[in-house]
Amino acid sequence: MVSDDDMLWAEFFAGGGMARAGLGEGWACALANDIDPAKARAYAANWGADHLTLGDVAALSPEALPRPLALAWASSPCQNLSLAGGRGGLSGARSAAFWPWWRLMRALGAAGRAPRVIAFENVAGLLSSGGGADFTAVAQSFAEGGYRFGALVIDAARFVPQSRPRLFMVALHDSAGFSPLTRPDPDPAWTPPALIAAQARLPEALKARWRWWRLPAPPLRNQWLADILEDDAAVRWFDARRTAALLALMAPAHRARVAAVQRQTQAQGGRRVATVYRRTRPDGAGGRTQRAEARFDDMAGCLRTPAGGSSRQTLLVVEGDQLRARLLTPREAARLMGLPDSYRLPPTATEAYRLLGDGVAAPVAGWLGAHLLAPLARGARAAAVA
Repeated sequence: MVSDDDMLWAEFFAGGGMARAGLGEGWACALANDIDPAKARAYAANWGADHLTLGDVAALSPEALPRPLALAWASSPCQNLSLAGGRGGLSGARSAAFWPWWRLMRALGAAGRAPRVIAFENVAGLLSSGGGADFTAVAQSFAEGGYRFGALVIDAARFVPQSRPRLFMVALHDSAGFSPLTRPDPDPAWTPPALIAAQARLPEALKARWRWWRLPAPPLRNQWLADILEDDAAVRWFDARRTAALLALMAPAHRARVAAVQRQTQAQGGRRVATVYRRTRPDGAGGRTQRAEARFDDMAGCLRTPAGGSSRQTLLVVEGDQLRARLLTPREAARLMGLPDSYRLPPTATEAYRLLGDGVAAPVAGWLGAHLLAPLARGARAAAVA
């Protein structure tokens, strides 16, 4: 029998511990590492500092992990892989942090302590970065480390009202033997065309080590954008001038959409909430101009860090004759990441948005952990002790 005492894991690029929030108490944390002092403070505030190591992952040695890990989770920086970033790929200044982390994984393997399961989370832009070369490089690394691997793209929108697709590469060490948690073909629920194309580009030797993982679909989400909002009295609303300026940035089609929603709430009652985004669009005269675009689909857009785009999304609330606008609050952003209100946020909004925009949605980590990572790790452990 495999006990939870065997479910030792380490969280690299840990941020505020959102993967830990999702995975839950069935896992025992051996080490959490991040280079950012502000994120480390948030981690310690929520999880304690007993297993927390502040510093560059390149400075970690295998001796920091003397016991074999059931799981190594890594959410390495995505800025050079994101469509919103510079697209420098795995050689970019931030995303190149993958390589020292992977050297640590290889060193653990050389010492006979290879993690049984690896979960590597990043933006879906990794699939096309460098024309697919970066995705192939990660796959090649896993293969050389003695892992079979596959990938899924999971959108947090299946769990929370935020559009946030992310790539999860899951690798199982060869010592585990056969795993029944595979499919003969890709599951359309987790395999968009970009992932199909990326897998098809792999060399045949890597395709031989590829696995289409089996993951059940979650229950239908029953939470909407309006459900995560703080009380009206607890937030700061734009004044009439700032609200009018926001509406003036909208193209006629978007202003007409807002007007139609106003008429609907006036006639039928209720409340509608939109997120508003600023985009640069052609102005019709050969130039470009800034436009505000409203979406009334009860979803927030992907949370970003202050360095990765517009980190503070604007909300437009329509209720009868009343139309009000304001910025999304840090607590609302935390709820969009699936974090409970008991989660302690950093003291400033900028730090909070940076922490949350860099994180993994906790319910996604929880679903992946419960239905794939934990069964894989337990199966691998059982095979090792048999």
